[in-house]
Order: sequence, then C-alpha cells, then structure tokens
Amino acid sequence: MARVVDDGLLCPEVGKWAEDKHSLVSLYAKLFSTGMKDKWHERVYIELYAGAGYSRIRDTSIVIEGSPLRALTLEHPFDKYIFCEQQAELLEALKTRVKRLAPRANVAYVSGDCNERADEVCSAIPFGSKEHKVLSLCFVDPCDIGIKFETLRTLSARYIDFLVLLALHMDANRNYANYIRPESTKVEGLLGSKTWRGRWAVAQGDAIPFPRFLAKEFANSMAGLGYLSLPLYTMKEVRSDEKNLPLYYLALFSRSQRAYKFWDEVLKYSTNQTSLF
Repeated sequence: MARVVDDGLLCPEVGKWAEDKHSLVSLYAKLFSTGMKDKWHERVYIELYAGAGYSRIRDTSIVIEGSPLRALTLEHPFDKYIFCEQQAELLEALKTRVKRLAPRANVAYVSGDCNERADEVCSAIPFGSKEHKVLSLCFVDPCDIGIKFETLRTLSARYIDFLVLLALHMDANRNYANYIRPESTKVEGLLGSKTWRGRWAVAQGDAIPFPRFLAKEFANSMAGLGYLSLPLYTMKEVRSDEKNLPLYYLALFSRSQRAYKFWDEVLKYSTNQTSLF
C-alpha cells in the first residue's frame, strides 16, 4: 500500500476500496511499462480523471498515493505522461506533487472534462510511425458511467490500450430508474448506441442483471473499435469494505493478446479473484 504523509495540499476523500484500485492499476502499469520498454520506441501513460495525486481514506487519517504518482515512480517509467482533470483545484494540487516527486518527467496536463477535451488529449500523444513506434496506456477512472464512448473512439485512433473503471453497480445499478427513462442519454453515451433499450428488453426476459448487460454491451462496443473481446470474463470486480457489495469492474481493452497476459498476472496477485462471469 502506497501510504504517504499528508502534505497539506488538497486531498479528496475516498472509500477504503480505492487502495485496491490503485494497487491493481499500478501493478498493471508496471508490467506494461517494463514489458514494452524494448519493443516500442516511446511509451505513454494517460489518465482521463487524474485527480489530485493524493487522497484520504474516508473516516481515517490515512493518506494514499494515487495511480498518477505511482506511474511516475515505476522502475521503468513511461516516456511521457498525460493527465486530464476537470476540477482545476485538483489539477493544481497534482501539478505541485508531480513537480516535487518527478521534476524531470515529461508531463502534459489537460484541464477540463475529458469528454470535451478528447482531441486535446489525443494531440498530446506523440505521433507514431514504422520507424518510431508509440504505445499508450490510458486509465479511465470516472466516479460514474459518465465516460462517453465517443471519447474512447477518438483516442483509439492512436495505438492505445484502455484500462476502464466501469461503475456498473455504484452508479448504473443504483440509478437504474433514472437511466432507463426515455429522455436519459447516460447509457447511450457510455455505450455509443441509441438502440440499447431494445436489447435490454430482451436481456430482461433472460433474467440478465443490468450491470452484466452493460458490461457485455460495452465490451461489444470496444470490439467494434478493433479491441479483442476477451475482457468479458476477466473484468475485475471490486467490492466495498463495509458490506462487501459490488462497486465496479476494472476492464482491460487491448488489440494485443500480450496485454491480457499481463492482466492475468495482475489478477493472480489480487486478493479477490471474483470476476464478472
């Protein structure tokens, strides 16, 4: 656990489960960066909801280091980092911590909603070629199902792998009554599909839970971008500490089988082996 001393800067509160999330993401980033360092000329690490870098476990004095800062201190660091954050005060705290922790790192910051700044994030990724191959890893860490599929489509024009937090229990299931209303476009935005309600009606007839349905639909949408359809059964479930209730899934999307070998290694070291299916 990457626990740190409070430095007095902005430090948002999170649930204890956030430790598991950051540990899983950091381990995958480590395997990814080390495994790809001699196969690609440039490796880029991206976070679309970067936060402040530090967070405090709710109802405790424990402060933990977030995935952006952990990615900066890997044994084999990435060649470039791109951090996008909508809240200006969080981004400023992150900048200060990054400068203190890794002053020589090549870091680009994008201020604003990633769904509105996707082109700017994409432009910050170095262009690749046959002579200079560039591979990116993007961690998508929203607090709800607000990430828009079109944002991922824009970024997928580059050679990029995605590690996505799908808040299918803590948001989609909890707000089911609101999201199935005809006027709601939240699920449509997540899936990039206007026809999902028809398929959901069929799934209901088969007694398929809403989170499972959305997970399959999202994986199918990513497959439409050329990503392998393997992650359906390897989605990592993270549960709450208080009542052991499911919160979200971490899902890997890559065009390469090798990425899933790294992900298998992450799951082996995970404390909870429960997967979505």
